[in-house]
Amino acid sequence: MSIHSLSRTLSILQTGIDSGLHPGAQIYVALDGHIVVDDAIGIARPNVAMNRDTLTLWMSAGKPVAAVAIMQLVDRGLFTLDTKVVDIIPEFGQNGKEAITLRHILTHTAGFRGPLNNFTPGSWEEILQRVYALKQEPGWVPGEKAGYHIGSSWFVLGEIVRRADGRPIDRYVREAVFAPLDEPDAYVGIPEQIFDSREQELALMYVTEKEPTTDWPGNSRDANTLARPGANARGPIRALGKMYGSLANEGLLSRVSGAMLASRERTGMLDLTFKQILDWGLGVMIDSKQYSGGGSSREHVYGFGPYASPDTYGHSGNQSSCAYCDPRHKLVVAWTCNGMPGEAKHQARASAINRAIYEDLGLA
Repeated sequence: MSIHSLSRTLSILQTGIDSGLHPGAQIYVALDGHIVVDDAIGIARPNVAMNRDTLTLWMSAGKPVAAVAIMQLVDRGLFTLDTKVVDIIPEFGQNGKEAITLRHILTHTAGFRGPLNNFTPGSWEEILQRVYALKQEPGWVPGEKAGYHIGSSWFVLGEIVRRADGRPIDRYVREAVFAPLDEPDAYVGIPEQIFDSREQELALMYVTEKEPTTDWPGNSRDANTLARPGANARGPIRALGKMYGSLANEGLLSRVSGAMLASRERTGMLDLTFKQILDWGLGVMIDSKQYSGGGSSREHVYGFGPYASPDTYGHSGNQSSCAYCDPRHKLVVAWTCNGMPGEAKHQARASAINRAIYEDLGLA
């Protein structure tokens, strides 16, 4: 039984419900390997309560799942981070993209951001063909510029997993990432039969910037059932938290690969998508508030709050979620709110939640 209470944090989540930012939320926090909280509040969809087992949508906070899959294949010796993508997917080598490596993709320095989003319609192969046809951005030398790839590169990572391992990315992550965590109800692309038979157990994502609505592409059957490694990981948020806990304790990855994933592979570079200087590991953002100026209370708008240690790594999801590991404090955090209230309101919410977690735990 933990001596810690997350009263401030849970109050902030409840205030968000009361003020219309989100109808529900899930949160998982572990400290020094012990679960502090694994809980949920509010509703998942009309007349359905949010609970700790609800299948929530993680959005981009789920991107590191694909990064972990890639690093597992590196551990198996199937390729290295400096393997060129064309050596695995020859069709990728179109329009100047021949020199791009896996390291470039995982550090968002590849330069084929393209006009393509995570919920673009089409089959897996049709979407890949669109990605292959994307052009290298003008004047972009891979590794020398940085710009967050919203969706394009994550489909490529999924196809690399399929070609190297033989299993499609959706099956691979169920068997090689989530099953070892004893989380069989977590997915990247939820099987059609599960979506159809258990749709009422899936949390809807509400757009709450104006009048709340669930009329949003990410709630559709197609958006949920086709694997979209950059956006549609779904399950209880504790599964994502447990993944970070495993990375911190040499579970899913070797000690070397886990350290590489969480190290500063990209430092001091202006991200041309976010218009901010951000440091990155391999598929994860590293705490970057050193670029924000100010005193000890400073924080980065895309970071993990003012109290996160400099080696904290993780990823957030569009106006909804955040998950990270703070190794110095032996802290793992994963939370999600099923309401997208607009970027400014979400950033204020995320800051308040991450700040409160540290304060509640006496780590501030």
